[in-house]
Amino acid sequence: MDLAARPTAMDIADAGLRLGPVVRKTPLEISERLTEELGYLVVLKREDTQLCRSYKVRGAYALISSLPPEERSRGVVCASAGNHGQGLAYACRQLEIRGRVFLPTNTPRQKRERIEAIGAEWIETVITGSSYDEASAAAHADSVNTGAVYVEPFDDARTIAGQGTVGVELLDQLVVPLDTAVLPIGGGGLAAGVATWLRQHSPDTYIVGAEPAGAASMQAARDAGAPVRLPHVDTFVDGAAVGRVGDLTFPIVRDLVDEIVAVPEGAVCTEMLALYQTEGIIAEPAGALAIAALRGPLKRTPRGATACIVSGGNNDVSRYAEVVERSLIHEGLRHYFLVTFSQEPGALRGFLDAVLVHGEDIIAFEYVKKNNRETGPALVGIELERAADLDGLLERFSTSGLHIEQVPPGSPLFSFLL
Repeated sequence: MDLAARPTAMDIADAGLRLGPVVRKTPLEISERLTEELGYLVVLKREDTQLCRSYKVRGAYALISSLPPEERSRGVVCASAGNHGQGLAYACRQLEIRGRVFLPTNTPRQKRERIEAIGAEWIETVITGSSYDEASAAAHADSVNTGAVYVEPFDDARTIAGQGTVGVELLDQLVVPLDTAVLPIGGGGLAAGVATWLRQHSPDTYIVGAEPAGAASMQAARDAGAPVRLPHVDTFVDGAAVGRVGDLTFPIVRDLVDEIVAVPEGAVCTEMLALYQTEGIIAEPAGALAIAALRGPLKRTPRGATACIVSGGNNDVSRYAEVVERSLIHEGLRHYFLVTFSQEPGALRGFLDAVLVHGEDIIAFEYVKKNNRETGPALVGIELERAADLDGLLERFSTSGLHIEQVPPGSPLFSFLL
C-alpha cells in the first residue's frame, strides 16, 4: 500500500482479510424506536460490541500487523483519547510488540484502566497534556527520541483501510439498499474509510458526517480548504474531540462525504440516555454522535434505510450525572438563575409562592455571597416539565419584584458556577 496515497477499496478488502480472524463481525440491528419516530428504517452498526468496545481496534491492528520485523522490534507508540489506545494495546499483546500510549489528562479513568488491562505487560501508559493534541505532540516526540513507530489513530492509509472494514460488513449485512449512512467524525479515519468503500460499492448512498459542535474540525477544514487547528475544543465527546483533522483524511472526506453536520453536545447526551433506557445500549458520547445527527436538520432527509455507526461503548458511569445535566439543559428543561434576595425572614418563601407553580422544581440552590446586610444573590436551578413552560416562569419572574438574571448555557458565568 502506498502510505502517501489514498487507500482504495482494494486496500480495505485486503485489510478485511487480515482482520477477519481477529476482530468481531459486529451486529447490524434495527432500531424500532428510531424507525417509528423518524418514519424510515434506521439500523445501528454496533461497533460498541467490538473487541475493546470500539471500531478503533480495526485501524490499530491493521497498521501494526503490517509492520516489518525491523519496525516491530523498535516498538510502537500512539496518542489516544482512549479507544485507539485500547486497540493498540490489544494488537501489541496479540503480536507481542512493546507499546506506549500517551493519554490526555481528561481521558476517563475507565478507558485508562482498560488500556492497561488489555495490554498487560506489553503496554505502558503515559498521562500528559490537557487535550488529545497535546498528548499527540508528546507521543510524536517520543517516537523521534526512541525510534518507536508512531501508530496514527486516523491519518494513515493503513489505519483508514482497517477502519473502512466497518463499511464492508455494513453492506454485507444489509438486505435492502442503503439510502443514507451517518458516520461519526473525529479525525476522519472512520468516515474516510467507510466512505471510500461505499462510493465504490453503493454509489447512490447519501453520506453524512457527524462531528461534535464543540470540536467541528472537519467543517472548519472544509471552510478553510485545508486542515486548520481549532482555537478551542470541547472535550466532552472525547472519542471525537480532535482539534485538527488529518491531512490524508480531509481530502477523502471532502470529496466523498455529502454533508457534515455539527451536533450539540447536549443532543448527544439526550441520545445516550435514550439508547440506554430503550435499547439497553451503553454508548459513549462519540458512540451516540451519528444517531443524534438524525435529530438535526439535514440537507437531504433520508428516504429509506439509514445506517448509523455506534462507534464505541467505553463510557465511564461516573459521567452520567453530567450526561443528564447536559441533556436537560439542551432540551430546555433545566435553567439556572441568579436571584437577589432581601436578607429578611420569609424571602425564600415569598419567592416560592410567587414564582413557582406545580411541576416546577428547584434542583439547585446556593448563596453565592452576601453583598451587604440587605441583599444576597443565590444561584437557583429550576427544572420544568415542558420546555414551553419557560415563558410562564419568566413572566412570573418579571412581576416578582426580585432582581433575577438568567444564566445562559455556554456563557463563562454558567461554566464558572456549575
